[in-house]
Amino acid sequence: MKTIVNNVKRTAKAAILCMFTMLTAAASAQSVSGANGLAFRNPVLVSGTDLLTGATYRFSDVTTNVYALVKIDSLVNGVEVRKIDDNSGGLGYLDAFQPEIRIPQGAGEKYAVFTISFYNALTNNIQFLDSIRATAVDIDGNLQLKELVEINMNGGSASFMGSALDILVSQLSATKFRAENILGIERSGIDTSGWGNMITVKKASVSSFTIKYGAKTIGAANGSRQYSLYMKGFTYPNQITLPVKIESFTAILNNSSNKVDLRWVTSYEKNVSHFVVEKSTDGKNYTDAGVVFAYGNSSDIMNYTFTDIINTQQNIIYYRLRSVDADGKFDYSATRIIRTAKQTENTITILTYPNPVTSELRITIPNSWQGKKVTYELLNAGAQVAKRAEAGSASQTETVNVSSLTPGLYIVKVSCGTETAMQKIIKR
Repeated sequence: MKTIVNNVKRTAKAAILCMFTMLTAAASAQSVSGANGLAFRNPVLVSGTDLLTGATYRFSDVTTNVYALVKIDSLVNGVEVRKIDDNSGGLGYLDAFQPEIRIPQGAGEKYAVFTISFYNALTNNIQFLDSIRATAVDIDGNLQLKELVEINMNGGSASFMGSALDILVSQLSATKFRAENILGIERSGIDTSGWGNMITVKKASVSSFTIKYGAKTIGAANGSRQYSLYMKGFTYPNQITLPVKIESFTAILNNSSNKVDLRWVTSYEKNVSHFVVEKSTDGKNYTDAGVVFAYGNSSDIMNYTFTDIINTQQNIIYYRLRSVDADGKFDYSATRIIRTAKQTENTITILTYPNPVTSELRITIPNSWQGKKVTYELLNAGAQVAKRAEAGSASQTETVNVSSLTPGLYIVKVSCGTETAMQKIIKR
């Protein structure tokens, strides 16, 4: 009888353990709500050296069963992080992510880049939040130092007060929004009713995003600045929303017919009139190659195509899209580059330039890889991955920003399926 009872107990325990595993796995897979705001409190250093590049901090319980890891990705032009989350003196908001950043002397743009990632506290798996609303508060400055912020959620939309005089808001690409102070006036405290120097970026289904905090300075301007990212949405008076019009934009060369196939996808359109395909042979002076009329108003995925016939005497061609609204306003897409030199069949090689490189590395892939999933990796002297990017439908030439990498020798490794090509470069 005792043996039977023990077997029953073991069976029950196994069933409970199985059920618990299924529940925790389901909790990890499901999206968690972030619409009511997130709380960033009491960070703990979990890896790296405190306040230096690579340092990673854990913020527990940002929302139910979710924690966040905040990593200092890069410190550019002498910027220092003095505090990863400053709530001293009652300044700002306890639940906001509020780094204190030291801006050094000297004219130019200086900044720190942070990556914020979310994880399920029960399983430690990556956690998607069904909605993120990140508001950069108090983007102010003075006559010689003007704060700036860039938020990249890989999509989404930005909103701000239309009559704002303090800041200039722009959409740098299909995924990145920027706000920079232009008025040069210090605003007292950190105030969420200071609509004129705030911007909110909103997106659904987010597991991580990056934020750049810094300033533009003139002359000997310097100082420590407290920044505030409040994970709560706001509705602004006289609100303007910058929709993301372009989710992807690719350029693929067809050597056999001397044509370039341009394709782009939009996920949201509001009062869009048309797209102008622009081309250039020097990357500076563009001419119109064609016009494609837009659907106009849509929240669905829309696909567009345009084919350009090229002159084979042109070695490099640059393409970009100009999306024009019904009121005449327009935005530019990222630039795509085509090299017209024909490649030998079955040759698996890549072309990287410029080399040495300072900021933007351009990588041309084999013709057979175009339109496929391609992975780009930069390996340092220790064979560790220092930079990684991926294209779901690769253009012939992609651009990878390497400005955050330390100077030295790197191996560029590009993979498509089972095929791999590598090349050495020097980062200045």
